[in-house]
Amino acid sequence: MLNQTSEHQFDFLKGEVLLINKPYKWTSFNVISSIRYLIKHHTGIKKIKVGHAGTLDPLATGLLIICTGKFTKKIEEFQGLEKEYTGSFILGATTPSFDRETEIDQTFNISHINPEMLLQTAKKFTGTFEQTPPLYSAIKIDGKRAYKYARNKEDVKIKPKLITIKEFELTNINLPEIFFRVVCSKGTYIRSLARDFGEAIKCGAYLSSLQRIRIGNFRLEDAIQTEDLKKSLKIKKNNNNT
Repeated sequence: MLNQTSEHQFDFLKGEVLLINKPYKWTSFNVISSIRYLIKHHTGIKKIKVGHAGTLDPLATGLLIICTGKFTKKIEEFQGLEKEYTGSFILGATTPSFDRETEIDQTFNISHINPEMLLQTAKKFTGTFEQTPPLYSAIKIDGKRAYKYARNKEDVKIKPKLITIKEFELTNINLPEIFFRVVCSKGTYIRSLARDFGEAIKCGAYLSSLQRIRIGNFRLEDAIQTEDLKKSLKIKKNNNNT
């Protein structure tokens, strides 16, 4: 496994687990494509399997587990691990995507909101319950990605899924923005949590920032940037040529 502290001899075909800090506005597929290119360019490997264990939305940052070669068989195992996030909601407004990807479509009065109300509402969002994923998501409906229906303004229904939120705490309140930390199961949409929290507090809300800080025992502080991987591969390639 490659992380910030590793001095690593790569064997991408046999299998590597890379902890990557996904940049803002990159898709998870952008990260995959970048790593596949780096491997091919710096090692001469022409065909290599590369996959990720859990998508992050483009506007989210943080930990992405990348598997290569035979270790892509571990992806499902990693996907099932517990996730931990930090981020923020904006109260008093909603968007169709439940985050900043789309424009605000409704605004609401938040004069009735106070910290005690917010803290009490947060307590309602722990446990196992059904959650409806956003229409702006990669979930497939009749073989078509949900976000494609959304962008075409087609009316489709998404079935709710059973998820578990182990911990949900508000870490700072600076209205209209509130900051949180959440520990949850696979399949939890934090954008949907923002929507549901806004509905519970009766003023609307959308996700304003999100960072994944942990997947199982893998932590963001051990992750690297794709540029770090590029430097490491370049150094190794030069060493092999001397």
